[in-house]
Amino acid sequence: MADHDDAGLLVVLENKQVVLKGYIERAPLETDLELKTGNTIKLRAPKGSRGVVVKNLYLSCDPYMRARMRDFHGSYLPPFVLGQPIEGYGAAKVVDSDHPNFKPGDIVAGFVGWEEYSLLKNIDRLRKIQPDDDIPLSYHVGLLGMPGFTAYAGFYEVCSPKKGEYVFVSAASGAVGQIVGQLAKLYGCYVVGSASTKQKVDLLKNKLGFDEAFNYKEENDLDAALKRYFPEGIDIYFENVGGAMLDAVLLNMRIHGRIAVCGMVSQHGYHDHEGIHNLFTLITKRVRMEGFLQSDYLHLFPQFVENVSNLYKQGKIVYIEDVNEGLESAAAALAGLFTGKNVGKQVVCVARE
Repeated sequence: MADHDDAGLLVVLENKQVVLKGYIERAPLETDLELKTGNTIKLRAPKGSRGVVVKNLYLSCDPYMRARMRDFHGSYLPPFVLGQPIEGYGAAKVVDSDHPNFKPGDIVAGFVGWEEYSLLKNIDRLRKIQPDDDIPLSYHVGLLGMPGFTAYAGFYEVCSPKKGEYVFVSAASGAVGQIVGQLAKLYGCYVVGSASTKQKVDLLKNKLGFDEAFNYKEENDLDAALKRYFPEGIDIYFENVGGAMLDAVLLNMRIHGRIAVCGMVSQHGYHDHEGIHNLFTLITKRVRMEGFLQSDYLHLFPQFVENVSNLYKQGKIVYIEDVNEGLESAAAALAGLFTGKNVGKQVVCVARE
């Protein structure tokens, strides 16, 4: 369905959307989401709204989105609205604007709906992207987007690294982990990563430059595995998984070690029966364990974009993406995060402009 204005310009289009069917307390499945057709959108920003209409190009699939699929209002982000398009970080092209800072044709990054077009009225954190032939546009939802900035802020600001320290990264081939490991290597640290397949372990060692890597699924004793790779203990643990891995890490931390808690993808909600063990080592080893959000460090974002862009252009950082084509593939892409299906940063390409 499409309508035109008096000048023959297209003003109303059908707008496919990905919606959440019901709240869950487990890892997401593809069937929890539905591709909704039949809705339309006006390609005009309402006068006085100071909003913009964008055509969505790339969507970022991120583990934190699972928390918004629960009926829980005590978190830093509210739950998704049932029957409405879910939202996440994305890159998009401005189609129409009622805001002086944005004009049609601008490429932007920020929170958008999981749909073909979005009307964005809250654009405080929408930022313009300067097109760069040396950097793929999709990297602005990964390497130069929220995942990359999470790695940057978490490693430099929360981990407080020192040259020569021993660093362990879980979920190391994912969107955040792969950057943390490379930043740590560039800083002069010894870096080990864990992942869920042989393919990912090979990538960590042969493409991403980790000193060592292992498949945690092949280890019957995670404590023994960590002692094998860190005979002198761990100074910095970048935490992405929680569960048994965190239990084992706590037994292997060095005095005054730091644990940056970025995520716990193995924990499906607030009602898991298994708790954390070995927390007493925080006392005996004087370990600092700190959770963080990248949004706490937004004053560093311009510095991050400049520094990481330069590292990428100089060939000092590589980035691995896993791109699904089409909004129809978005539900499977998001669900796949929680089974380890993706290799690298999971992105959905809605359109290529």
